[in-house]
Amino acid sequence: MLLANSLFVSANDQVSGRDISFDSYVKNLKTAALEQGITSKTVDSAFQNVQFKPRAISADRSQPENKITLDAYLPRAVPQWKVRQANQKYRQYQTELERIGAQYGVQPRFIVALWGVESNFGALTGGYNVIDALSTMAYEGRRESFFRSELMSALTILDQGHISAANMKGSWAGAMGQPQFMPSSFLKYAADGNGDGSKNIWGNKQDVFASAANYLHTFGWDNTYTWGRQVTLTTTLDKSLFGLKSHQGKTLQEWQALGVRNLQGHALPTLTTPIKAWLIAPDSPSGRAYLVYNNYQVLMKWNRSYYFGLAVSHLADQIK
Repeated sequence: MLLANSLFVSANDQVSGRDISFDSYVKNLKTAALEQGITSKTVDSAFQNVQFKPRAISADRSQPENKITLDAYLPRAVPQWKVRQANQKYRQYQTELERIGAQYGVQPRFIVALWGVESNFGALTGGYNVIDALSTMAYEGRRESFFRSELMSALTILDQGHISAANMKGSWAGAMGQPQFMPSSFLKYAADGNGDGSKNIWGNKQDVFASAANYLHTFGWDNTYTWGRQVTLTTTLDKSLFGLKSHQGKTLQEWQALGVRNLQGHALPTLTTPIKAWLIAPDSPSGRAYLVYNNYQVLMKWNRSYYFGLAVSHLADQIK
């Protein structure tokens, strides 16, 4: 433990309701990890130089609250330089992407788009040691149960030998590697893309691609279809028609009858096999509107933000 006593006091000053030092709290975490079956070797290695990270607490408490519109958000999330880079990355890793896409039934362009939106193709993965970040957030206390559980998952990953504690880097909240998986998601969905026995979402591109594809596949991705389309509303629709709940889904022909048209104002396509679609307008019924398919619902499993799903979808549409 490298923290000085003065830093323990600082930590307690910043975290309301804590009557123990960070040092004592970490000792409790280590005991809990051993009781859950994590080996003492892993526990000792993981917590050897653990540090309280005030910046993680600050980042959590200063998340932006001001909502911007899709018209402002999408150009920031999917700028033209990112579109160009996405196409370059697709060409660079086309062989691996197409193999993994075929294995999991996911179009490679969506794998690349997720990669680009989540971490700028691996360039922005977070500089926090994940054990530091999760220990800090658990100690902070507001979501202690969640972060303690994620910490135990992170220790399990170390115990399984996929990465070393020193190289387990992520965000202030513990989202890890190039796909930004939380540790619990790693344990459920991370995949070995090159057959070497490890799941290295930090440095191995094939593992990154396979993990993203496996996540989408697990939640029901269908590579027969795309994600959806932006549409035009020719009449004012009841607000109850907007949303992603099961009962709100309708066929394209049903939406056509309600006055929904494609972005150019033309009729929606007629499909041999009817497909269910949902109408969303993330800003307001007078803003951008979309008909989205089940694949968009799967993207919402990855991240519950409408904006995130649309950023990934718009980027994927521009990958040739």
